[in-house]
Amino acid sequence: MKMSLSVRGGAEAATTLFGQAGGNIFSSPMFQSTSPLSLFNKNLLILGLATVFLKLINRLSTQDKKDATSKSTTTTGKPAAIQSLQIRFLLVFWLLRCADWLQGPYFYQVYSSKVFQGVPASLAVVSNLFLTGFASTALFGPLVGRWCDSKGRKRGTLLFAFLYSLGAASTKSQILWVLLFGRVMSGIGTSLLFSAPESWLVGEAMSKESGGDYLGETFGLAYAGDALVAIIAGQLAGAAAGARGPTGPFELSIGFLAAGAALASFLWKENKAEKAVVSSHDGNTSSSADPTIRDALKVVMDDPKIMLVGAVQSLFEAAMYIFVLQWPPAVSAVVANAFGGTDGTPYGTVFSCFMASCLLGSTIFGQLVKRNVPTETSTSAMLTVATVAMGIAAWVSTSTTVVAMPLAALVAAFFAFEGCVGMYFPSIGTLRSKYVPDSHRSVIMNLFGIPLNVLVVSVFLSIKRLGVSGALSVSTGALALATASIFKLKSMSTAAKSS
Repeated sequence: MKMSLSVRGGAEAATTLFGQAGGNIFSSPMFQSTSPLSLFNKNLLILGLATVFLKLINRLSTQDKKDATSKSTTTTGKPAAIQSLQIRFLLVFWLLRCADWLQGPYFYQVYSSKVFQGVPASLAVVSNLFLTGFASTALFGPLVGRWCDSKGRKRGTLLFAFLYSLGAASTKSQILWVLLFGRVMSGIGTSLLFSAPESWLVGEAMSKESGGDYLGETFGLAYAGDALVAIIAGQLAGAAAGARGPTGPFELSIGFLAAGAALASFLWKENKAEKAVVSSHDGNTSSSADPTIRDALKVVMDDPKIMLVGAVQSLFEAAMYIFVLQWPPAVSAVVANAFGGTDGTPYGTVFSCFMASCLLGSTIFGQLVKRNVPTETSTSAMLTVATVAMGIAAWVSTSTTVVAMPLAALVAAFFAFEGCVGMYFPSIGTLRSKYVPDSHRSVIMNLFGIPLNVLVVSVFLSIKRLGVSGALSVSTGALALATASIFKLKSMSTAAKSS
């Protein structure tokens, strides 16, 4: 499910195109590109430099604060236990995420290369395999979440590595039922990937003094590194595919899964969900030995703040996955319009630009955490920007003939949205650690995955009627609802503090 620009006639055509729009900015060297590849390479360089500049500014300001503080008082650094926890978590997390990123760019190629009884796999077959993974995530997610909370988050992480390895190994087969089985295993594994490691981290951090104070920082580091891991994984996937064919990246991912599982086995100690306190009909309370899905639903229904966090999670991630499916045709259309149809869109470079935008976004989140900006506040701003950016993208996709600079508008909107994606994951992780109880954490996280998957599958099945612009419009609507949810959560949080 991962996201895996030559002017026809040269620079003169680009100058003519942008000049008609009356925008002097497009006469700059940045936009005088003779090919789509050179344009996106320049954008990648600018995004990278912006991130480096932001990190340098932050380091200098942090050093100035330390120097000023050291003159007046004695400061204590980050506790050694927290540093150890961050290292142990990040090493495993990045290895497992690398395994996931390796598979994304070659999902379509690996299944479209299959031949069943002498007939090549059709687009419909590939689509059904894709939907099988989504369906298994929605169907089995709450069940594996409950298992993970009751049996242990470390076990859940190890189970993810095992199931995802089965899914990757299944791509070597030419038998349809084996491929379907592999997609089911991968779908269940996805549920574990996005719940077990995070739940382990939060449970472990909360058991340490001041551990919760560093969760925002840890999530920021995790997803800033994840963007770099994605870029590296894309290069590794290309090399593996060149050496071994479309199954090469999947084979390589098994090695990263094994390495991540091995480190988790040795570096992580098991933690389980806290026992839930259940109220009986007579008003008495008792501790439940294991969290249940029914109990988790009751916890969500009884606390509107948890429901709002879940709404943000479901709606934003649904919009993100719809975007993942629609950005290639959207970008290729405006590239062909601006540069002519003789040269293709450099999807790999565009993907790298997206990941650089994510890195910039997660870096911004890290700076906001250090400045003690409430996560509810930063997330409200981020979701507002994401909604506006996706709305612009939907409008450009609908009106490419009337928009003055469709390529610049669409690319800027997509980069802005990806920057918001970079902020989103550490933000939602921090919000879940604050509002979702440890007793049902993995179950609740997977429950919110059900409406997410329903929305994505519904859009996927209706894509012929919706088109690219319609799908992006659905994303815009979902983001608008997510924005409303986070503003409501922010107001409730502010009211609770004032009272």
